[in-house]
Amino acid sequence: MAGAAGPPPRRICVGPHPLQQALRHLQAAFTNFFAKRARYPTFKSKKKSRRSAEYTRSAFRYRNGTLTLAKMTEPLNIVWSRPLPEGVSPSTVTVSQDAAGRWFVSLLCADLIPHAPAVNAAVGVDAGLDSLLTFSTGEKIVNPRHEHADRARLARAQRDLSRKQKGSANRAKARLRVARVHARIADRRRDHLHKLTTRLVRENQTLVIEDLAVRNMVKNHRLARAISDAAWRQFRTMLEYKADGYGRELITVDRWFPSSKLCSACGALAEQMPLDVRSWTCRCGTTHDRDVNAARNILAAGLAVSACGAGVRPQRESSRTGRPAVKQETSGATQGIPSL
Repeated sequence: MAGAAGPPPRRICVGPHPLQQALRHLQAAFTNFFAKRARYPTFKSKKKSRRSAEYTRSAFRYRNGTLTLAKMTEPLNIVWSRPLPEGVSPSTVTVSQDAAGRWFVSLLCADLIPHAPAVNAAVGVDAGLDSLLTFSTGEKIVNPRHEHADRARLARAQRDLSRKQKGSANRAKARLRVARVHARIADRRRDHLHKLTTRLVRENQTLVIEDLAVRNMVKNHRLARAISDAAWRQFRTMLEYKADGYGRELITVDRWFPSSKLCSACGALAEQMPLDVRSWTCRCGTTHDRDVNAARNILAAGLAVSACGAGVRPQRESSRTGRPAVKQETSGATQGIPSL
């Protein structure tokens, strides 16, 4: 459970509890290091980390939807995102502030979430830039390009920031304006991905996606900004934990599987498929939309893997030749996957 809190009083005494909790985290980090379960502890980055304070059960009081922290006489002014489950009490409260100056409160609770009812549907998902997502059903999700839409506003705010003298109050205000533009972009992107992933796990029992090496793909300086704006890695992360929570099956196909070059009708493999080719005709006479064909091949490969129990990630050499490590199925669901 999380909520957005209003600005706190100018002078607030947080008490010793967040400092004690930080020492407990440090002790756990060194314990994991000496047990060879983690690397040597390092300080958090000031640029990437949020300012936060964590309160244990003895340092806060939560009653009837109001939260009062230690050393405070009045409860915090919070707009909750949703109520707590019945019969559940929070064990930890974390108060944080992002770069845009917004305050947030998160409550940690132990609750058992039942799986959603099973549905008889499966979908293959192909990620792209022209269309953010393409489903095996033929549906395409338009790429909203949130960063591109606010690029002019962001550039103007960054120019204003560069003109301010370092260490001045005006520079601090300009930095806050830049952070607010970034927060607006990130919030809109996150909201859109949450809606898409929730819809996918609610409507489908089996979801098949492609294992994309986003870290390597952003090394292409011409496409790095567009790939980062698409947030494929964030989409996959959301899909993974939501599929686990809903009791769905998420299958990942190897990144070297030639989904775009493989005909989903006859299984023929095209020799070349440049990125500018968005539609092509196979020698069997079938005309394919590049993205829809790739999504159908991804679904067929995932269903074949689920049916025969082969590895989800086929070997790279066999994938380059169009022979994934899955068996040929006689059903129409796996049509287009050549047999070994």
